[in-house]
Amino acid sequence: MKRKALLAAVGLLWAVSGTAQHTTVGMAPTANTDSLIKHIRTLASESCEGRMAGTAGYDRAAAYVKRTLASYGVADIDEQAFTVECNEVENCKFNTYLPGEDNKRTFTLGNEFCCAGMTGRGYVDAQMVFCGYGIDNGAMDEYKDVDVQGKVVVVLTGLPSNCPLPKDIASHYASLRDKARTAEKHGAVGMLAVNLNKGCLPFMPQGRVYCGELPHLATFPMLQLTLDCGRELLEGEHLSLDSAIAHLNKSLKPQSFPLRKKTEIDVNARYQPKARTTNIVAVVKGSDRALSREYIVVGASLDGVGMQGATCLFPGADINASGVASLLEAARLLQTEEFRPRRSIVFVFFGGDEHQYLGSRTFLEFFPKPRRIEAFVNVQNTGHGDSLVVLGNNHYPALYDIASTCDSVSGRHSISHSAEPTNPRGDARIFDAIGIPSLVITTHNGMHHNRVSSDIWENIDSRILTAGAQLLVETLTKLGDGSYQGRSPKSRAMRL
Repeated sequence: MKRKALLAAVGLLWAVSGTAQHTTVGMAPTANTDSLIKHIRTLASESCEGRMAGTAGYDRAAAYVKRTLASYGVADIDEQAFTVECNEVENCKFNTYLPGEDNKRTFTLGNEFCCAGMTGRGYVDAQMVFCGYGIDNGAMDEYKDVDVQGKVVVVLTGLPSNCPLPKDIASHYASLRDKARTAEKHGAVGMLAVNLNKGCLPFMPQGRVYCGELPHLATFPMLQLTLDCGRELLEGEHLSLDSAIAHLNKSLKPQSFPLRKKTEIDVNARYQPKARTTNIVAVVKGSDRALSREYIVVGASLDGVGMQGATCLFPGADINASGVASLLEAARLLQTEEFRPRRSIVFVFFGGDEHQYLGSRTFLEFFPKPRRIEAFVNVQNTGHGDSLVVLGNNHYPALYDIASTCDSVSGRHSISHSAEPTNPRGDARIFDAIGIPSLVITTHNGMHHNRVSSDIWENIDSRILTAGAQLLVETLTKLGDGSYQGRSPKSRAMRL
């Protein structure tokens, strides 16, 4: 949706001459667990194919959100269209073998590995070379004493602990695309990256979309292996994977070596540099003539990391169908006359969250009245965890106190209060950057299924899911009554 169209949609609110309706203090509608689970089951189903922005699966998820909002009586629903990089992996084969022996080991896409989000397509059959973290700079040149010409490099994700390089230089080796460009520069024809993310179980492939900055390496296959798969790859070689990692992190000296094994990789991927995707924007207009010109924005990322081939699905039930379900439930409850807020509530379902929060950036670029946004509430990953947490008290203590008070007054006491002040994160950082008071409702110790295939609706904790949705509803009810004034003159003067 273009800026002019959105201006017209929001402008409808300025012309409304409704009468003020006050929500009873201490009262709020009740979130329904069955409704929340229904939304998650749909959004995390195979039909939505992991909801990667730019794909038909994402479009089906967006259409479901629009239909649901319309069924709840929300009248002002629109789209903001923009483009994203999109790489759909149609199939991938990955084998290893010792030359001259009948010992081919075939790995399964979605079991032991997945493709990097922006892998290139193509076929290679070549020897492998272990190159540590894939760094070729000064004090840590891991390509210095090995020949990778025409070969496939095996690297580790991330950077070594206590990396000896200056931060600005080290950052050039941090992403998978950075590592792949370095490998290609030295003559390699493909890359296998072993996932060292401590938040992921060693036997679970972890999906990702963003792999670093352009350009795209169109014919350079990039696979991401589980930690266990990486260990198997280096069995019987010069060093085991765990030994190589331990030596690297202790000595910070290269541990590169050629493997005896060869690998066969065949990737078929369809890359689109500018695939169309959307944010879904819905407005529940305020009941008060003056206050309806002020906005509380609540958002959740709708996109996920998608599906690869026929065997690798990342359903995204917790990340972030849980947040989307909470927004849909809040829209249903706050649309009723009894609980309609005096301020206008803008619900935004972001696409492009997996592309460095492109959806939230696009929303703020085209929203016609950013200086009239009094607060932003983000809901992320509320389907697992020990307890709820609300992030943002370091920058916005008054806004945080509203959510905390709602939790206390309700008697739930479901928020875990950190001794350390917290800042907004994720999409909320984009709003925070221009001075819009922002909070994030999420969970403590909740990333059990972080972009992996086990993120299915059956693994959702309905208790904490419902508590998060209820906290959102109560917080929006309070923010919508008009008493909270969060914007400072300085923040209203900030530019995007």
